[in-house]
Amino acid sequence: MLFRIVLLILAINVFSPPIARSNEAETSPHHDVVIYGGTSAAVIAAVQAKQMGKSVIVVSPDRHLGGLTSGGLGWTDTGNKSVIGGLAKEFYHRVYKHYQKPESWTAQTRQSYGNRAQGHRASDDDQATMWVFEPHVAESIFEELVAENELAVVRDAWLDRETGVEKQNGRIVSITTLDGKTYHGKVFIDTTYEGDLVAAAGVETTFGRESMSQYDEPHAGVQTGVLHHAHHFDVLSERVDPYTVPGDPSSGVIPLVSADPPGEYGSGDKRVQAYCFRTCLTNHDPNRVPFPKPPGYDPARYELMVRCFDAGWTNVFRKFDPLPNFKTDTNNHGPLSFDYIGMSYDYPEASYERRQEIIEDHRRYQQGLLYFIANDPRVPDPIRTKMTGWGLAKDEFTDNGNWPHQLYVREARRMIGDFVITQNHLQKRLHTPNSVGMGSYSIDSHNVQRYITPDGYVQNEGDIGIGTNGPYEIAMGCLLPKRDQCENLVVPVCVSSTHMAFGSIRMEPVFMILGQSAATVAAMAIDDDSAVQDVAYAEVRERLLADGQILETPKGVLSQSHVKTLRRLQDVVGVTVDDNASVRDGAWQTSSSATDYFETGYRHDGNGSEAMSTAEFKADLPATGMYEVRFGFPPHSNRSKRTLVQIQHADGTSEVRVDQTRSHGEEAPFRLLGRYRFDKDTPARVIVSNEGANGYVVVDAVNWRPVDAD
Repeated sequence: MLFRIVLLILAINVFSPPIARSNEAETSPHHDVVIYGGTSAAVIAAVQAKQMGKSVIVVSPDRHLGGLTSGGLGWTDTGNKSVIGGLAKEFYHRVYKHYQKPESWTAQTRQSYGNRAQGHRASDDDQATMWVFEPHVAESIFEELVAENELAVVRDAWLDRETGVEKQNGRIVSITTLDGKTYHGKVFIDTTYEGDLVAAAGVETTFGRESMSQYDEPHAGVQTGVLHHAHHFDVLSERVDPYTVPGDPSSGVIPLVSADPPGEYGSGDKRVQAYCFRTCLTNHDPNRVPFPKPPGYDPARYELMVRCFDAGWTNVFRKFDPLPNFKTDTNNHGPLSFDYIGMSYDYPEASYERRQEIIEDHRRYQQGLLYFIANDPRVPDPIRTKMTGWGLAKDEFTDNGNWPHQLYVREARRMIGDFVITQNHLQKRLHTPNSVGMGSYSIDSHNVQRYITPDGYVQNEGDIGIGTNGPYEIAMGCLLPKRDQCENLVVPVCVSSTHMAFGSIRMEPVFMILGQSAATVAAMAIDDDSAVQDVAYAEVRERLLADGQILETPKGVLSQSHVKTLRRLQDVVGVTVDDNASVRDGAWQTSSSATDYFETGYRHDGNGSEAMSTAEFKADLPATGMYEVRFGFPPHSNRSKRTLVQIQHADGTSEVRVDQTRSHGEEAPFRLLGRYRFDKDTPARVIVSNEGANGYVVVDAVNWRPVDAD
């Protein structure tokens, strides 16, 4: 079996010519720091370790350094760029310097390109940084860092995951790759997207989604009925049938739709969010390669795309985000796009052989979809005509058929380490200790599955997009295994995190930030001759700040108009039930756009959904007596002026129509619905409905306050 894997790995790399390897691995097999992986975090960690006076080697299974940063993701997921510092900011400074050169603009001028990035300027003259770039530019910068710091790098070096990690007394002594070479070190850093060294070292890992109850995360687990972005089928003007013969379940299910049940709302599972390639496309004819027809292409595979077009889908080009020189970073968008939903569940722990099968299947799917849209007569003429003007960029990924060398593994294994960071830490409901870096991007999970709803239509599930209420700190403990599992391993990519928290942490600038911090911890552990868990945080903090790392939100970063008021249930007198604990039916969607709400957000009915939507708030009250019933929601001019609320109390049921456009006044954040008598032996119920509504119906919380309460 091992021999077959070696042959497979050799086959994987025939796309590219041999790249010169460092000889240091042969002449000096012992290093202070051994880094396994070739991602952006790997290069940054190696630079930091070297600059702290340590001998370091990067043992990379990849030929091309930089992971997704050089693999097509040039439209950087920055979040709040003011919290990106240190060597990560140095990388984006080098991008800036590159595009200051006139000769870098080979197909267009800087002026014609414009200056747009994700919510800010692509090129920031004040900070001398640039956040949007071509793939080959990113790779060249990583190679510059390697050369300038004289880093030892071994490529095509794949960890022997079965027997290749030697441990003694709770520490890794060496790692051995499939070609039989062994690398000894004092501290090891796993910078892979998959966490292969973490797992092979016997450190506990997980993958998939935690349940809502495991860490008390309001948006964890299966999220049926939650529609955050526009990546679901409700954006279409018509519902989409999943069956080969529409309306006939006995005819079977069309491709790209699963017949498996999605699971209970809020439950955990072992499904992972969808992967894709971030393709670099161009409509500049001199540099354009027509979309190839992949081996085994079958247009029937894309029947669901046809049905989306028939249902009114037109936004195919929505995420062709512009890079310099008439190129794009092309990402997934809409109900069916480049994400290959449901096809990577076994990737995290799969063998190398199985992973390569998954990668090739993703490549065939995505190339086939591009070819289909550009050529199939069932595609609407305007879309097909426009797509034929696009193609692969001839000067990118030249040793791999102009196709990215890195699959976007958005999430694989996650370590269960010294400290587990959760949604509640990111959203400031819980304190995060010992910051070694910051994130700020919204909590963002792509869809996890595409299933059939109970009423027989196609729907996506798993897409999450909620704010973090400003930048957040990442604990040093997130990078460290539990002491009894390993004392000399640091992990800056597959950090100790829940699925929810990882949805924000997983951005490339954050991986670079954590790579620098991981190397700092590693170097200090060597200096102290201690376990990584015993490195003094105060010393780590001092060094990171000296090296330009940002460890807390800079003053003045958030203007007052963007500061949200997050109210906690425990601060309210009486019994309060949040919308997360309500029993909901219908098309409720989660939001956090308002500036005043309880916990992590609130819900709305989608404004005029044809389906009836109800939310039931139920509470066991501590004593029989009179209570004020108060309804919490953020008012706005687009709300319904006649939202129906039913209060079930000891004397019957009362109905109140609430104007949700009107300010709460002194009762904020609640609206008083009235005083009613309740029996402690009968659950109190309040039911909010969109029946007869004339705008958005919004629910956040319901409070029962004893009338004699202070």
